[in-house]
Amino acid sequence: MRQTWTAMLAAALVAAPVAAGAQETTLRIAMTASDVPTTTGMPNNGYEGMRFLGYPIFEGLVLWDLSSADTLADIRPGLAESWTQSEEDPTKWTFDLRQSVTFHDGTPFNADAAIWNLERYYDPEAPQFEAQGSAITQARIPNVAEWRKVDDFTLEITTDRPLSYFPYLLVYMLYSSPAGFEAAGSDWAAYAEAPKGTGPFQIVEVEPRVSVTLAAYEDYWDAERVPKVDRVVLYPMPEATTRLAALRSGQVDWIEVPPPDAVPSIEAAGFEIVTNSYPHVWPWVFDVTEGSPFADVKVRQAANYCIDRDGMVALLNGLAEPAQGFFKATNPNFGEPENMYTFDPDKAKALLAEAGYEEGATIPAKVMISTSGSGQMLPLPMNEFLQQTLAECGFAIDFEVTEWGTMLVAFRNEPSAPQAAGSDALNISLVSSDISQMARWFWSGNFTPTGSNWGHWENEEFDRLLAEIQESTDPEVIDQNITRLNEILVDDAPWLWIVHDLNPRALAPKVKNFTSAQSWFQDLTPVTIEE
Repeated sequence: MRQTWTAMLAAALVAAPVAAGAQETTLRIAMTASDVPTTTGMPNNGYEGMRFLGYPIFEGLVLWDLSSADTLADIRPGLAESWTQSEEDPTKWTFDLRQSVTFHDGTPFNADAAIWNLERYYDPEAPQFEAQGSAITQARIPNVAEWRKVDDFTLEITTDRPLSYFPYLLVYMLYSSPAGFEAAGSDWAAYAEAPKGTGPFQIVEVEPRVSVTLAAYEDYWDAERVPKVDRVVLYPMPEATTRLAALRSGQVDWIEVPPPDAVPSIEAAGFEIVTNSYPHVWPWVFDVTEGSPFADVKVRQAANYCIDRDGMVALLNGLAEPAQGFFKATNPNFGEPENMYTFDPDKAKALLAEAGYEEGATIPAKVMISTSGSGQMLPLPMNEFLQQTLAECGFAIDFEVTEWGTMLVAFRNEPSAPQAAGSDALNISLVSSDISQMARWFWSGNFTPTGSNWGHWENEEFDRLLAEIQESTDPEVIDQNITRLNEILVDDAPWLWIVHDLNPRALAPKVKNFTSAQSWFQDLTPVTIEE
């Protein structure tokens, strides 16, 4: 299968034109994904799937502002021009929908189309219900309870509890054309061959396991963001060396996550290495349920004191920065936790002694890791490095090595479920952009399989302060509580805090006008190709 796929990919790369005509320009990108993300409008393959097969083609009521490299990306109006939270009933949100927006098939986006998509994600009895898209969306936004059409361009959504940060969740719900689904025989597999969104690009060709071709949508509703390139071709290339070879040979113009040890030679050859800080954390998510070695907070803290973060950064040739907690240590909301983790095996051993382990004892643990994936950086050598340093404190780490898609399925199930294969932790890159994501990963109300708290970690003070945030409209109270929540996460250590990625990618000299936003997602519309 791999040989067949490699041959198909090579043929596609040779066949893909840099320009189909005198004026046409094509941007070719090599992703880290092992397969083409799904194209129904709710892509799999994590946030890399959203980066390339999500936002360029499909949009949400709320979108990310990806226009600046200097500040952390925040939200902006998308298919909704504005929204309000009811003062009388804070579970109710009203969205004023943008008028004159059409899907790529020319049909209008309105309240009926929005409700059709809500039913697609949240109503198993709806004829358009999509199981995979629903599982992804409900894991990210489990709090949608009801919805109703107020008028053609006004939508009301009710949450299951007050959520002050609800708009930050809605960036992860994308909208597809109901008419396009009907034209495809009301079949999601058929629809995926020619899907229709509202975004600045439209999908014009899908070659399973090989590539997806996007074309600029000239009638895009935001005239300032009509793409500057005519086409974008996206290739899945999970091996870093394969991506590098494709870049060097001129088969692609842009690669995600270049090999760190090749950065000097890449730059010497005239390519540009682009990096930037962004809300990323690369942890081990601990299973803290009974029977796991990480059920004891002292064992979790010991593990955090037994990893060499500076050594990891050196391994990555400076393409990452040490992680001390959910937020970066430079973030104003990092706070002043009791623990500031350094590589201190003696302290780690002392904590293990307090946990009841005798000197020289072995603490076996199994960790599920992937071969590649969205935000995963270079998971195999990175985890081997962790395995070696943790052994100095008595941790005997075994790995369950799997593909990225398989890990995502495991992450959506309980830690005791067979999908986790008996793992005591999952190494999965996750987003740390705002309070909505902190709640997603750590709130006890979000235990898997209905939410995203895979390790089933629970902390009474954390839940109480989060509830205050959810119900508050006072920015000062919210900010103070967020800081305290990060302090709790550092000290109670539900995760092994390892590194934050610096979002590296390598671009050919002819790729111009790309802004590396401080986000998991990037705006391809300003990018130009200048031969």
